[in-house]
Formats: sequence, C-alpha cells, structure tokens
Amino acid sequence: MSLRHSGGLDKVQTMDDLLQQTIDTAVASAAAEAGLGPATTANGMVFLLIAALGLLMALVYVPVRLFLTITARSRRLRLLQKIRRLRDDLGQPLSVEEA
Repeated sequence: MSLRHSGGLDKVQTMDDLLQQTIDTAVASAAAEAGLGPATTANGMVFLLIAALGLLMALVYVPVRLFLTITARSRRLRLLQKIRRLRDDLGQPLSVEEA
C-alpha cells in the first residue's frame, strides 16, 4: 500500500487555494467589522490633524513656559537682593552729620 495517492499534488494545491481563500475572507470580514473602509481615511486625517495641532501647541508652550519661568526667577532674585540691601542699610548705625 502506497502512502502517496495518485492525485496527491493536486489536492495540496487545492488545499493551499482553499487556505488562501479562507484567509482572504477572514481578513475582508475583519476589515469590514473594524470599519476599515473609506471612512477610515477621513478618521486618519482627523487624527493626524489633531496630533499635528497638539505638537504645534507643545512647540509653542515649552519655550513660552521656559521664558516666563526664567524671567520670574530673575525678578524674584532682584527683589530678594533689594530686600537684603535694605536690611543691611537698616542694620547700620545712623550717621549724624554735624554741621
């Protein structure tokens, strides 16, 4: 008894075709259920637009925030230095000038 059937290669080809057809059908039905159609292109464009606007906002926000932080710190430092100078001046004895 032979393990090979006379039409074995034809059946393998048929099985491959059947498998490919099943895969194609499954992919098409999954894509239809997931909504991958013409509307997906519009949804993708909306997503890209919102992502680009978010990136633009971040590119504007970060430098502005850094600038405001640096200037606020410099103002605070100048104010503290002025307070220290005034404290030092008040701690000094008054000089009375004799005329």
